[in-house]
Order: sequence, then structure tokens, then C-alpha cells
Amino acid sequence: MADRETRPTTVWSRPERGARGPAPERSRTQIAAAALALADAEGLAAVSMRALAQRLGTGPASLYRYVGSRDELLDLMADAVAGELDLSGATGGDWLDDLVGLAVQSRDAHVRHPWLADLNDRRGEVLGPHAIDYLDHALGILAPAPGTAGQKLEAIGLLGGLAVLFARREAAATPAGDPSTGDPAARAAHLAAVAAEGRHPHLLAALTAAGAPPPADRDALFVRLLRRLLPAMLGQGEP
Repeated sequence: MADRETRPTTVWSRPERGARGPAPERSRTQIAAAALALADAEGLAAVSMRALAQRLGTGPASLYRYVGSRDELLDLMADAVAGELDLSGATGGDWLDDLVGLAVQSRDAHVRHPWLADLNDRRGEVLGPHAIDYLDHALGILAPAPGTAGQKLEAIGLLGGLAVLFARREAAATPAGDPSTGDPAARAAHLAAVAAEGRHPHLLAALTAAGAPPPADRDALFVRLLRRLLPAMLGQGEP
């Protein structure tokens, strides 16, 4: 029981190197960077201890000196992406502008690393040092905002969910084999034709009232949704 209670719960719970033995040839940062490059090139399924060892020019056994398992490697990868976000901006300005800017960064990180959403789905909530920095920075941005601490944490969670959603939609915007399915104008025309058949009166009324849709701009839509949802979640209503 004592061993179970004292066993590290994450890769960051133990020192990067032991007190004994030779100095490490690599760092966890270098290993995570190589794993990110492998996932970006070949997908998350390609990331194994053996494949990573080959990429680093070493044997799989040597990697276990730094990372205890593939799950720990995935944790390092997720936190390395969190470390790509720029948290250097001062807080205390317009909290909504600052938080939307942070959300755009998060979405862009998911676009750069399309495997990240699947990784987080599998690993659950494992927060590394960079992810904790992100959470603290976001809470600092929200310090002058209305709402309870719980509402602010929920708002930060919403940022992550929308970032993943929009990144996945962007990745699927032009599916292989049928470019027309990624054409917003073609989708709008199809929806209008279906509504005009008369079997969906509520859809027809909504499309008629809305008029012609504006040109597709996912960036603008992402920002617009955040600026509507975040104040409402924090008790301000729409801006």
C-alpha cells in the first residue's frame, strides 16, 4: 500500500534523471519534439516507442530511461503543444479580447497538430506544466470578468471544445475524392434546394429570413461565437 501511495502519478511527478547513473543523452523536451514531428508526419498511430527510437537513432530500451510508457510519451506530447501557445501577453486589459485571442491560438495549435484532439480524447485530463501555465494564464485574463470561479473554469473548457470543433471542421473542409463536399456554396445551395421542397417549413422560414449567407469565413465565425457565448456564460449576456 505504501508503494502505491508514493508512486509518481504522472511523468512530471519524478525527476527527469535519477540521482545515480550516467548523465542523460537527451531531455524529455527533445523526445517530445521528435514524437510531435513523427505524429505530424505519419499520424498518432505511428507513434510507438520503437518508431520514436528509430527516429532518434537509438534503441527502444534507452527511451525507457526517460519515459516510462507510451502513455507517458503521449502526455509529454500534449503538454509540448500547450507550450507552443504564447502566454507572454499581459493580463488586465479587455478580458474578452484577450481570451478570444488565446482561443484562436489554441485552435491554430489543433490545426497544426490534427492528431491532438484524438490524443486528448484517449488520455483524459492529464495536465502538464505548460497546460497548467495555460490554465493559470486564462484565469488571470478572467480575473476582472464577472462570474464565479466555477463559471470561469467552464468558460475555459468551452474555449478548448470550440477550438477542437473548428480545427476538425477545417481538417474535413476538403475531403479527398470529392472536393465539392468541402465547398460552402455548394452545401448552401443544396440546403436551400431541400428547404424549397416544402417539407421543412421551419428551415425554409429561417433561410428566407436570413437571406443570402455571408462568404464562408471560419475565423470570423469562431471569433463571433466566442464573443457571444463567453459573456453569456459569465452572466453578462451578449456583448
